[in-house]
Amino acid sequence: MFSALMKDIQKCTYCEERFGFTPHPVVWGASDSKIVQISQAPSNNVHNSLKPFTDMSGKTLKYEWYQITDEVFYNQDNFYIGALAHCYPGKDKKGNDRLPPKCCFKKWVIKELECVDNQLYIIIGAKAAKVFFPNDSFEDLVFKNNYLNNKLTIVLPHPSPLNKRWIKKHPKFLDERIIEIRKIINEVINKI
Repeated sequence: MFSALMKDIQKCTYCEERFGFTPHPVVWGASDSKIVQISQAPSNNVHNSLKPFTDMSGKTLKYEWYQITDEVFYNQDNFYIGALAHCYPGKDKKGNDRLPPKCCFKKWVIKELECVDNQLYIIIGAKAAKVFFPNDSFEDLVFKNNYLNNKLTIVLPHPSPLNKRWIKKHPKFLDERIIEIRKIINEVINKI
């Protein structure tokens, strides 16, 4: 079932007319990945590379926040990397990335979460957090351990360079919280 779902996601072109270009669904992981990580949508760099977090956000996430190598991050035993929408949605009239279409979440992501037997969820960004925790304050979610499907769930701010203001406004995130999160991630990855 899982491999069939992955093949269906990878060949999906449902949003081609809406985007005005050929979508490239990006999803990475295995049915038994230890950590399921969900963000908003791939960037243009990821659209071109077809590998998640191969952009500035990825550098911050992997090397600064998690302090892990590409070998660990892209090891599908460790991370299942998805998003609210699997394709780069293009730019709006102001030059900002469009919001991901909700149809992708309904069509694919709910099924994915049912198929992966993970130990930990990591939700990245306020928009993704709002989908999973609609009634909670984003700041509260970031600074505490949460639960989704009865599994430990960590919420992170988006590691985009555009998010420096949020990081600066919340110094405890880099000074304390990310250290706790890094420890949790390492414990899950190294658990036998």
